[in-house]
Amino acid sequence: MLFYFFLKIVTNIFTTLKTTKKLKKTLLHMNSENVQTKWGQFISLIIVFFFWGFVGSANDILIPVFKKVFTLSQVQSQLVAWAFYAAYFVGSIIFFLVSLKSDVLQKFGYKKTLAAGLLLSAVGSFLFVPAATMESFPFFLTALFTVGLGFSIQQIVANPLAIKMGSPETGAHRLTLAGGINSFGTTIGAILLGIALFGMGDNKKTNLSLEDIKLPFIILGAAFIVVAIFMYFSKIEDPAKIEEAKIENKHTSFNILDYPQLYLGMLGIFIYVGTEVTIISNLPALLHTTEFGNVLEDAIAPFIALYWGSLMIGRWNGGVNVFNTSNLVNTALKFIVPALAFGVIIGANIFAAHDVSTFYIYPIWILLFIAVSFVGGKNAGKTLMLFGISGLLMMVFGLFWPNPEIAKFFFISGGLFLSIMWPSIFDLAIAGLGKNTGKASSFLIMMILGGGVIPLVQGSICDLDATHPEGILGITYTHFSYVIPLLGFAYLAFYGFYCPKILKKQGIAHVVSEGGGH
Repeated sequence: MLFYFFLKIVTNIFTTLKTTKKLKKTLLHMNSENVQTKWGQFISLIIVFFFWGFVGSANDILIPVFKKVFTLSQVQSQLVAWAFYAAYFVGSIIFFLVSLKSDVLQKFGYKKTLAAGLLLSAVGSFLFVPAATMESFPFFLTALFTVGLGFSIQQIVANPLAIKMGSPETGAHRLTLAGGINSFGTTIGAILLGIALFGMGDNKKTNLSLEDIKLPFIILGAAFIVVAIFMYFSKIEDPAKIEEAKIENKHTSFNILDYPQLYLGMLGIFIYVGTEVTIISNLPALLHTTEFGNVLEDAIAPFIALYWGSLMIGRWNGGVNVFNTSNLVNTALKFIVPALAFGVIIGANIFAAHDVSTFYIYPIWILLFIAVSFVGGKNAGKTLMLFGISGLLMMVFGLFWPNPEIAKFFFISGGLFLSIMWPSIFDLAIAGLGKNTGKASSFLIMMILGGGVIPLVQGSICDLDATHPEGILGITYTHFSYVIPLLGFAYLAFYGFYCPKILKKQGIAHVVSEGGGH
């Protein structure tokens, strides 16, 4: 199997490494532990989160580029997202099937598994070179699929590992902080790839050669290899095994239907990732319409950076809770940190010689986000519900606001309100699963497939403009297509409201989290 092949490669490369010490079994209830965050190990881990973000935003640059170069329809261009996120689904199924026969993480260890995923993503990055030489769109999709396959392995390991690197009470906050690094990668990734492909300032070009794609992905592939080596030699320890599930189960084998928080959470992850991706994947098409200013491919990077930067703002804000500070300092940081994050977005765009004068109105949405975060507090369900409702309202305003210059910021602000959702959904979904947490994690990562499916649905609505130029409700179908993320926010609000009730019936009330993301 491909997965085992790469694990064995990693094992053979590092044969000189001494066998890590066996971790002692813990018999204490997790909520009774007083475990400090293992910062040295955690900082090593979040490098992987950075790469996920960097490649994710690169896809958003590639979508309008491939659409133009290969003369694709909008729904065809969304196959970029499909190939990347379908790989998560396939990789997670492979991982789950293998885990039924042998516990992969216990057999190979977390570090080896992470390194294997990174090497697989390196192979995918290098495949961009022959894809560009052959000028083949299917080959590009294959390369992206391979990168995503490696990411699926990394995600299965890294998310629960980040949660377990310290006290369970701050687990989701660590995932929030890791999500902030992920969003930093998405923010600068769009800008750096834009510079690599189109140049900057007076040297900026509008005509792209596929040859220009080669060097950035060669560098990316080399970076994956370097980080794989670093990961293997890092001091990351495998978390202690949890011997028993918290919920009594009459079945001898794991059954998803025994855990409603899990299967509803799987749908939540599917919709969350799909909503996150579809807003930005279809934004270039929206901005390219006459109504929204006919923005060309070479000028789309600032908007992509602002969207992914919005997730960074939210995740940095949520990450404040990881640190043990006074209430006054914590409150102050809730305003200071988003301001710094917004400064990073503006500074990176100014460095790339982009005109961001229209972005200076955006702090209005940031302040709204901060206000909602205070109301939600540290309750995962309440926070998820409030941000779901807020995101829904942003989509409504974006659809019906009469001024397109303002309406586009309502859509982009969806990133702010999505920013807190990943760890909240993840933590709610695995609550009470105990020894089945690993299997549940693989099922949740499968649902990242939503990032490939939902953009296709929205893209198909956008393409109706070709046959129905009169539009609908006085707007174009491309504009109207944002009803899709509106529906996504509605379900996420529902899950935030309903899941805590499920957990309460099961006697579980440990989930106190806020913000963060994939």
